[in-house]
Amino acid sequence: MTVAPLTPVLTRDWDHERSWTLDSYGDYSALRDALAMDPDAVIELVKSSGLRGRGGAGFPTGMKWGFIPQGPEPDGTVKPHYLVVNADESEPGTCKDIPLMMAAPHTLVEGVAITCHAIRATRAFIYVRGEVLHVIRRLQAAVAEAYEAGFLGKDVFGSGIDLDVVVHAGAGAYICGEETALLDSLEGRRGQPRLRPPFPAVAGLYAAPTVINNVESIASVPCIVENGADWFGSMGTEKSKGMTIYSLSGHVKNPGQYEAPLGITLRELLDLSGGMREGSELKFWTPGGSSTPLLTAAHLDVPLDYEGVAGAGSMLGTKALQVFDQTTSVVRCVLRWTEFYKHESCGKCTPCREGTWWLVQTLERLEAGKGVKGDIELLLDQCDNILGRAFCALGDGATSPITSAIEHFRDEFEAGMHTPAWELFPYVASTAWARPASGTAQKGASA
Repeated sequence: MTVAPLTPVLTRDWDHERSWTLDSYGDYSALRDALAMDPDAVIELVKSSGLRGRGGAGFPTGMKWGFIPQGPEPDGTVKPHYLVVNADESEPGTCKDIPLMMAAPHTLVEGVAITCHAIRATRAFIYVRGEVLHVIRRLQAAVAEAYEAGFLGKDVFGSGIDLDVVVHAGAGAYICGEETALLDSLEGRRGQPRLRPPFPAVAGLYAAPTVINNVESIASVPCIVENGADWFGSMGTEKSKGMTIYSLSGHVKNPGQYEAPLGITLRELLDLSGGMREGSELKFWTPGGSSTPLLTAAHLDVPLDYEGVAGAGSMLGTKALQVFDQTTSVVRCVLRWTEFYKHESCGKCTPCREGTWWLVQTLERLEAGKGVKGDIELLLDQCDNILGRAFCALGDGATSPITSAIEHFRDEFEAGMHTPAWELFPYVASTAWARPASGTAQKGASA
């Protein structure tokens, strides 16, 4: 089998000495080139490259920028434009943006400056999860260096363009990763999703036209300006172009960040990372974080791009590949994720607020071997009453691992009618640093 090559672009300098400093990064040459271009030309360049949002949904980035209305309002007023970078990475298993901001913050800051020029914004906000103080400090230091060097501030590169960047510490809630809840939090209110329309492109931050993009999406812009749309499109697949960062974690020998073209498979990534840990066999995995439907060993050769993963019945999401072996109880795993979603529900809508609580109660019974007849059907009914009825995607994401787990591992849920999950799958054996002992876990939980 031919292993697809890694394509270090965003991660190219991560192992350089003091890679986070301006001295190591360079002179913002991509920004200089972008400022010499018309803003609409920059948008067209990003459109042509095929860059899609790296935060989950995969919406074309250039198209999103093009939604920003230009010119005065019907009443003659001219509203400012804003760029907001969603750096509130907090979904279980997702860990690509934080390492990027720690190792190469100037990649993001330069991307922010180019994007501001493209959408005709003079102010940008990078919204970072409040708990990751080390990341906030690293970004603030990078922004300060850029100001001192004249890459931000007044009259950047003598272009007559002003650019200001604010690093904002978020409120520490998972829901603030939802773009409109992020805007409310950024404005000083409780982070809760907004009703749409109006959409952020028309009435976002402070009711002004706003572009909201993920960290990796914005950090990918400088290399596109520098190398061109054809270069970027030469990687990846026909509809999912470019390179991206895959976060590999779980029962693998070498977990970490692997930057590769879109369309690589999990089998290839496992080969590149040394494979499963000693004595392990792949049981199930997530292609895009804990809010995406589970896949199994039967999906090892599914192309990890937006279309390939969707065709397998899941979502590429944040490309957080969490890999679990035969020692893991799928009931326990799904319960832990559901507890997270219950805790992080903002409480605004009944399906999510009440539904996630009831999901946890039912899963706890099954994990303890105290399930009753009809509990599996009850779980599916609860998921059906949440899916598509919650105010935002948090509710939908909470149901995805449950319904897919029942589809692929119904026998483990049936075993929850009579046997605790910790007897079938002793939890000490599934810890990442433990070596699976012979006979530790059963391959068929109904045995």
